[in-house]
Amino acid sequence: MSSPVVWREPVQDAWIDYNGHLSEPYYVLVMGHATDAVMAAVGLGPDHQAAHDASLYTVEAHVRYLDEIRGGTDLEVRSSVIGVTAKLLWIWHELWADGRLRATEEILGVHVQGGASAPFPAEVAARAQDLLVDPPAEASRSIRIAR
Repeated sequence: MSSPVVWREPVQDAWIDYNGHLSEPYYVLVMGHATDAVMAAVGLGPDHQAAHDASLYTVEAHVRYLDEIRGGTDLEVRSSVIGVTAKLLWIWHELWADGRLRATEEILGVHVQGGASAPFPAEVAARAQDLLVDPPAEASRSIRIAR
């Protein structure tokens, strides 16, 4: 089983809301930074982007806010590739703080080159396959209200 890609950063004071907790958009910001780390790990980092006019665009995301996070906390995002096709990368993020899982996000990204979807270069596809793990049971959930 592949090890997750890890991203760490501290909570910034400006990210704390009127309840004294990490504000909702900053969970996504931090996990966005973790997406950048996964992109670098598979070979889609800034050098690739500049050389090939290519990047990963998020086309779908699902966030679960599981627990609050207070200011002054160090955050760790553990990210895994849970699916890959010729053009798509499915990433699972787990946001941890103080040894507890606080949020998850799954994103589906499409490889884009020159403004249009394009297959991954062979070396990127190979690296993504090397990082591939089975999706967790929590992946692919949808929001529902019992009727």
